[in-house]
Amino acid sequence: MRQAHHPEQAEITLTEVMAALSDPIRVGLVRVLADGHERGWGELRAPVAKSTLSHHLRVLRDAGLTRTRQEGTRCYVALRREDLQARFPGLMHVVLTAAEIDDIGRQVGVKGGLAG
Repeated sequence: MRQAHHPEQAEITLTEVMAALSDPIRVGLVRVLADGHERGWGELRAPVAKSTLSHHLRVLRDAGLTRTRQEGTRCYVALRREDLQARFPGLMHVVLTAAEIDDIGRQVGVKGGLAG
């Protein structure tokens, strides 16, 4: 399988990050991943088809919000919180706080429980 492209920290742009965060499902995925744990794609629960979930994860990765790691046939995803903090100090805190206040992305979680 081919390796996924991840933008370098300096290549992450504010416009791409904000565009990626313009969808409630993607905000929900970021909320789930904000706990710092790497998650297998199969652990993620969202009210969309698997192909649509894959699309949302690709948008987050391409924007530099997440890092995807493949291990055999399994894929894992983690939030690039340190890179985002270095590039845009305080942005993720503001986004996550606003998402929590407005309850954006609440329909996204991990199988066996809610996260976010």
